[in-house]
Amino acid sequence: MIDNSLAINAFNKTQTDTITQAKNDKLLREQTDAFEAFLVKEILDISLKEDESAKLLPKTAGADIYKSMYNDTMSKALSGGLGFSELLYNFLKERG
Repeated sequence: MIDNSLAINAFNKTQTDTITQAKNDKLLREQTDAFEAFLVKEILDISLKEDESAKLLPKTAGADIYKSMYNDTMSKALSGGLGFSELLYNFLKERG
């Protein structure tokens, strides 16, 4: 009788490694997109800073909250599409 256990174990390890790598790639992509969203939010916070001559939203009790929510939503919508995330992902993928 031929012992196939080494071949089967090697195949199973390859399958497990592939699945683990795919999960790690997905998690890395999520983190690089989140980092890009953070950068975009910081840029929006600075660029849309309150200017008395040109206000985005009128000054009300919740204006700061609405402005923060707007910047957060815009940063999440723009993340992953500007290229920072892709550059960082590729760099970290090569290093890992």
